[in-house]
Formats: sequence, C-alpha cells, structure tokens
Amino acid sequence: MFIAKSKNAKAGAVFVMGLMAAAVGASVAAAAQPDNVRVIVAFKKGAQQNGKAAIAAAKGSIKEDLADIDAAAAEIPAKALNGLRNNPHIEFVEEDAKRRMFATSAPSTGTPYQTGQQVPYGIAMVQADQLPDTYAGNRTVCIIDSGIDLAHEDLAGNQATGHTNPGTGPWYTDENHHGTHVAGTIAAVNNGGVGVVGVNANRQLKLHIIKVFGPEEWAYTSTLIAAANKCGAAGANIISMSLGGDVPSRAEERAFDGLAKRGVLSIAAAGNDGNNAQSYPAGYASVMSVAALDENKKVADFSQFTPKVEIAAPGVQVLSTVPMGAGRDSSLKVGATSYAPGGMDGSPASTVTAPLAPFGLGDQIDASVAGKVCLIKRGALAFGVKVANCQASGGVGAVVYNNAPEGFSGTLGGTATAIPSVTASGAEGAALQGQLGQSATIAIKATNYALYNGTSMATPHVSAVAALVWSYFPACTADQIRTTLDKSAQDLGAAGRDAYYGYGLVQAKAAYDRIRAMGCAN
Repeated sequence: MFIAKSKNAKAGAVFVMGLMAAAVGASVAAAAQPDNVRVIVAFKKGAQQNGKAAIAAAKGSIKEDLADIDAAAAEIPAKALNGLRNNPHIEFVEEDAKRRMFATSAPSTGTPYQTGQQVPYGIAMVQADQLPDTYAGNRTVCIIDSGIDLAHEDLAGNQATGHTNPGTGPWYTDENHHGTHVAGTIAAVNNGGVGVVGVNANRQLKLHIIKVFGPEEWAYTSTLIAAANKCGAAGANIISMSLGGDVPSRAEERAFDGLAKRGVLSIAAAGNDGNNAQSYPAGYASVMSVAALDENKKVADFSQFTPKVEIAAPGVQVLSTVPMGAGRDSSLKVGATSYAPGGMDGSPASTVTAPLAPFGLGDQIDASVAGKVCLIKRGALAFGVKVANCQASGGVGAVVYNNAPEGFSGTLGGTATAIPSVTASGAEGAALQGQLGQSATIAIKATNYALYNGTSMATPHVSAVAALVWSYFPACTADQIRTTLDKSAQDLGAAGRDAYYGYGLVQAKAAYDRIRAMGCAN
C-alpha cells in the first residue's frame, strides 16, 4: 500500500507509493519458500470449506481469512496456481499486492480556537473554523494507517479505540509517524497554548485506529481488506485511508463495495506520483479519491490526476502532530544570511558550525568535505544515501537543495545518520553555491509537530469534514453525504469535474448549508 506520507514533493516521498506491477505468477513477496507466491483466493458462494481444502491440497497455507468476502489470502507454490484456478470451488485467484503509505499555520486570535493554538492553513481552507464540531460524538472515523501516538499532548483525551494487526506493534504507538500526522489533521485538540488544531478539535469525534503498517512501511491488500472490515464491525461511519498501490484487486473492490452497501463512506488518497496512473483503493467506485492542493488552492505537482479523482483538499506543507519528540525544527545560517530550510525526517537533533563545501549529487565518498557541511544537489540517489555518504566522507552536516525552484521536505528513509541535515529550495541552493567556504550553522531541535506533503495529508481533511457535516445530519446516508460534499465543493481548475481537482475543494460550511436548505437528497 502506498502510505501517502510524501514529505517530498515527487519521487522523493517519505513512503513512496509502491508500484507493484508484478503478475501473480511472478510475485514472491514475503513467501515462506522461494517458489511460493502470495495470492488472494476467492471462493464460490457456499464453497468456503471446499475452497480452503483446495488450498491445503495445493500445499498452500492461509495467511488471512477474509470470510466477509468469501476469500482468503494464502501462500501457494507457484506451480500449483493453475490447478487452483481451475478448481470448481474457486471463483478467482489474484495477486495479494502491496499497499504503502503515500504540510503553514497562523496563531489563533482566540476565536474560534483558544489563544496559543497554531491553526494550519487547511482548517480555514476547508471551512472547519466556520462549523463547530458540537455533535461530532455521533460519528466514528476509522483510520487505517501506522497507528497513533495516543499519549501525544495534542491527541490525548480523544475518544479513541483501536486494533493491532500481528507484527505491527500496538495501535496506540506509531513508528512511522504517518498515522499520528493523519490523526492530528482530523482531531488535534483545541487546548490553549499547545500545538495545533484539527478539523474536529473538541474531543467529540470518535476515532477507531487500525494499525496495518509497522516498521516495514507496507502491508498486503488482504491486510487492508481485513482492516476495512474491522472498521465496519467497529461501527465506523467513515474509513480514512492515506495509502494505496497501483495493482487493482477484485477482492478489495468487493470489500469496499460491501462496506458502501452497509452505509460506510470510504475515502482514500489519489497517490503521489504526479501522473495519470490509477491507484487503489482510490480507483474503486465505492471509494472517494482525494487530490492534494497547496495553500493557494493549486493542485500539487505530486498529486495523481485521473478520472476517478473526486475531491481535493490541502496536502502541501500541512502542519500536524507526529509522535512526541519525533518532529524537527530546523534552521540554517550561512555567513550573514539566515534561511528557512525544510526538515529532513530522521535527522538527529543537534547543532553544527563548519565551512560550507560542495558535494555534488552526494553519490560518492569525497574526503575533501571532512570537517565541513556538505552542499548536495537533489537527484539520482535517496536522501539517506546522500547524507550517509557525506558522513562517511567526514562531513559534519548536510544541506540537500532542490533540483526545482521550490522548497521541499525530505526523509532519510530509515538510514541512520549521526550528522544533522536539512533541505533547501532550488533558489536557495543557487544562493548557497555563491557562499561556498563561508561558515554554515545547521541547528535542529526536537518537536512534536511536522510539516508533511502528500495526498495522505489531503485525505484526512476530507474524512474529517465528512464526519463534521454528517454529525449535524445523522439521518443522511453515506451516499447522500458523499454527493453533498461533491456538489458543495469549491470548483477549481476546469469548470465542472476534472481529473486534477475532481469536483473541487471540500467545504464544510457550504455542505452544511446545502443540506440545511435542501435536505439530504439533493
């Protein structure tokens, strides 16, 4: 699944959307033996027992029982696939594809949020500040992600329950930071002087957390199917999924179609590859697909554009919660010039001062930067590799500047480094090249908040707005809320629905006004 936590604008995303194009017969992900493949086996109606017997006869092992959709995920010897497909009790066999994980603010003046609160720009952009979450306690949003830091100063006190999948760690912890960021956009608390506010900021909304992503940062389609059904069983009204992948799944589609018939509204990220490739589950008719906008209401360059894109929301430089102490507040000064660098997720919190030195693309060891701060151009290699090469060369800090004019945030992607690192815009990079040899100071402090980019960040805005509006009109159906959000969206881009913005920017107050004036069925 793509965990749409793209902190970088395009291919350098924190959790890059995984494009798993392998065919079933070629898939060997996580197989117990080299000749095994991981698949989803769908049984014909009434044939679950015989279908499972067929899996056992093929020397396969069931990894996830998907009884709700008459299916199971299993590891099967590749040579047994054809026989299994031809079994009279089997409807179909498909790859159990991977799904992966895919952010400015202003201080509150005291209305409607307490003084000392930072109000991310997206809150006003979606009109959440115009519609109090007074009745949100009658709605439940299920977040399928990497868990949350439930003890976070800006999330504690929320009505939260959860479920942990084997191997991911407890649902109330978050090793990847992604789920906590998503949860903060939905429900960061309006507590004076502490952090930020979410769309539903007054501890009224019920949250149910399904943790599917552990340290490996991906999960199988079958895991997502099981998680979605657990959301339904927990009474969720809305499922929020900042995740996806490029391989469609008939079983997955069946699961979300079934949830829609049960009155659940499913919402997913469109994807972060900046092209017209379709991601799933956002590509299914029963799921709302969300595009990302910047604070000027322009579609983000990383946001995927397809006919399935239905609605848009803030997804660039979104400020929200991350596990306590996991965020980074970065500063950079070179000579007499102070810059506003982007953060590099995974960088240690420390301060260094040393001469600024050129390090090219950071693709090789170069002893000439020993004792210096490396200036590195973005491109070719992962940021973690670039910074690690700087460290291996004796460098004491690193600045990675963009290969485009705008700024960005980055991630070390799990690469452990001991030197502080930041990012800079392409324009700043050009200026820094004129300051080589001057004294550079990188200072990084630990915080509890971070700016992320991605359709992952846009998705919780829509999920939270849906819950907020629906809480005022609980008699409306999921389909009616979905239609209202579409019809009340602020049209952007080409007139009417288009592949970049869908129907436009989600609007909480406009949706409320529409239902109040015209009823649910409008």
